[in-house]
Amino acid sequence: MAISRIFGWVKGVPATGVTHARDIHARPDPLASAAHADFKVLSLTCYLLIMTAAFSTYLDVMRFMAACLVVIYHSRNPLFTKEWIPFSSYGHEAVIVFFVLSGYVIAYVSDTKERAPIAYWASRLARIYSLAIPAILLTIILDTIGERLAPRFYEGATTHDYWYIRLVSSWLFTNEAWVSIMSFSNVPYWSLCYEMWYYVLFSLYVHLNGRRRTVLIAAVCIFVGPKILLLLPLWVIGVVIYRWKAPYLLPIWVGWAFFLLSVILFGLYSHFQLTEVLSRWLLQAMGDHWHKQLAFSKFFIGDYLLGAIMFINFIGARRIADRVSSSMLKGSGTIRRISDFTFSLYILHQPLLLFSASLINWPSQGYAFYLAIMATTCMSIIVIGTILEKQRFPLRKWIQARIASIERSPVWQRRILPLILKALPA
Repeated sequence: MAISRIFGWVKGVPATGVTHARDIHARPDPLASAAHADFKVLSLTCYLLIMTAAFSTYLDVMRFMAACLVVIYHSRNPLFTKEWIPFSSYGHEAVIVFFVLSGYVIAYVSDTKERAPIAYWASRLARIYSLAIPAILLTIILDTIGERLAPRFYEGATTHDYWYIRLVSSWLFTNEAWVSIMSFSNVPYWSLCYEMWYYVLFSLYVHLNGRRRTVLIAAVCIFVGPKILLLLPLWVIGVVIYRWKAPYLLPIWVGWAFFLLSVILFGLYSHFQLTEVLSRWLLQAMGDHWHKQLAFSKFFIGDYLLGAIMFINFIGARRIADRVSSSMLKGSGTIRRISDFTFSLYILHQPLLLFSASLINWPSQGYAFYLAIMATTCMSIIVIGTILEKQRFPLRKWIQARIASIERSPVWQRRILPLILKALPA
């Protein structure tokens, strides 16, 4: 196919170097030695351990818990309540968990279900845009109405100037490329503007080779700028966890030791508030101006430590997951259904929190007002998410059909494709 010519994709060769089970038995064995047979068994064993049902359930739990922590963090608004809110200081740390988890999952699906570039990008674009487009439009509508109902909740929380630039940059995920452009009141949208470019860089690395890969990766890195690249290693940690074969066969006791160690290390990380402490140290080292320019990446030193903790956690959890699978799998169906709302919860909660507060607008700032806001927000997300989450599957089919149609068109085959191949020699 034309797209395959650009990417230079070699079918049948997984990115990890661990062949699929069917390929192991289908290919002739050039070496009849026992050592080679042991290596084949090791490769097959590693492949079967990549994503067990128990570990998949664990990742679903982590994903949903991280989303909830982000919501609680953004609900910590003195206009909502002046009372103490538990677990309300882990918002940024939860986003880092998302990055590591995303790297692992994308490495997995690109090695198993979405090995061709078209399948990979149809899934990525459908997943993101099925919610991103309506989320930004809904944010504009809710901000406009909510600001008229109760302006006090929106002071410093949203902006409407240059709305067309904010709208387009949000849909193109360029909000954090060098400069920071606020997506109206939807502050959590920043992480999507990081993650989309991680998808791009990963695709270029996996689906290309030679000079073409080097040139395009360098061009993308220059385009997105230092802020996005500073947190790229955290996303890559997830890829490394998936691709590194040795930890798949660690002794069970080592898996338990890694998991417990990660819990202890995170407790210490949280106790000493290293996210803020290391960011303040960076502020003193580079000055206020440049520290502000880093925006959400100004915590990157602490984020690297947290990424290392997550590395230990995932290695340990994956190894011991099957040992506790009986308890985990009992609720796996419920966990999966709940975690399906994770993306909706993450991308919609901030504008809905503000709008719910302006809609209810009680004079009291106690727990009752806070719980009313949270309940209204959660119910709204369930309704909206139920509708929007279903759209990604037909959208994925539509994107694949459009790409196939473009590939077959004479304009693409005779004019556009030759120009691309000429401009980007392999």
